Amino acid sequence: MTPEHLRALQTERLRASVAHARTLPWYDERCRDAGAPMAETLDLEDLPRLPFTLKTDFRDHHPFGMFAVPRDQIARLHASSGTTGKPTIVAYTRGDLDVWAELVARCLSAAGARAGDILHNAYGYGLFTGGLGLHAGAERLGLAVLPVSGGQTERQIQLILDLKPRIIACTPSYMLALAEAMERAGVDPRDSSLEIGLHGAEPWSEAMRGEIERRWGLVALDLYGLSEVMGPGVAQERADARGPLTIWEDHFLPEVVDPETGEPLADGELGELVLTSLTREATPVLRYRTGDVTRLCPPAAPHPFRRMERVLGRCDDMLIVRGVNLFPRQIEELVLETAALAAHYRIDVRRDGALDRLCVTVEPAAGVAAEVCEEAGRTLGRRIKDRLGINAEVMLVDPGALARSEGKARRVFDHRG
Repeated sequence: MTPEHLRALQTERLRASVAHARTLPWYDERCRDAGAPMAETLDLEDLPRLPFTLKTDFRDHHPFGMFAVPRDQIARLHASSGTTGKPTIVAYTRGDLDVWAELVARCLSAAGARAGDILHNAYGYGLFTGGLGLHAGAERLGLAVLPVSGGQTERQIQLILDLKPRIIACTPSYMLALAEAMERAGVDPRDSSLEIGLHGAEPWSEAMRGEIERRWGLVALDLYGLSEVMGPGVAQERADARGPLTIWEDHFLPEVVDPETGEPLADGELGELVLTSLTREATPVLRYRTGDVTRLCPPAAPHPFRRMERVLGRCDDMLIVRGVNLFPRQIEELVLETAALAAHYRIDVRRDGALDRLCVTVEPAAGVAAEVCEEAGRTLGRRIKDRLGINAEVMLVDPGALARSEGKARRVFDHRG
């Protein structure tokens, strides 16, 4: 696809998607209030004139108010966990499911998967989009899917050893938990059949990638998606262009905006990712504010699609401690740079009087002597101060004391109220 062909296709699809979204009265009213052009005259440069869509819109129009097709055309429903309020309901027509499977197949192919491979799918099945989304795309590409879902870690290890899958999909934190379980069973993860790991659903650092690849002897690649826009399959780190993830711009228009003002930022500037769906039928979204912090990068030949850096964190996950802005991923990188420490950590922020106090709890790496761990803890404290400009209390706990996650890891606990 040439850049000219892509631009023409994006313009055509944007006009159709906006017209489709504006069949919903509340969407049409919001577009009129924003002074947005009519769909048939839209150009790509008009994208900032469209209104934002927020996560709260899904809750305000719960459960069916985001549906732009009759309910008898809905083929599947997914939902968020609803831990912070009403669950976010998203719907799919049969056409949506077909596009979704095709895009996930594209992601898998870009990661190096091929027909005949076995995919060990440890993403959760059910209302979460990860498990079923990857499942359908893998089958579309011709893979055999092992639908393990999350949990039952010991059983997962046995299935990996018995069935010898080439590819695994799970959160990066769970990949390390699987490595620990395999090592406890007396098996070196590097001796497994796994060659490709697909990891997402939580922010993770380059240091975390290095730890996964070192422990498993495989290629660990990032994938990106979110339920409100589709699910997994929005962007993928390619095996032939490692680093930023390729966004499938024939189906999603990306922008990065200033998280505070909402003003568009130039490619290369760090801000909040905003996505507009171009082919969604059941729940089209215009300029959906993802809350994910990243920057857009130029295409990597031979494809015309722009790329996005791995998500640094979420706008609402950014911690402000004594006036310093930091993301958990920055702490993670420093923990993993410290050889005597394991890859598990917990961040607690408390307030003593008028002052904030940052505490980072870590575990020693396997087989490391106590005095070496104590020095590693002091080293980590110095690195946090030098790199991030803030003092941190570093606490060492026994190996295995920190909770392991089978899904999205929760590592930050802000006790300031």
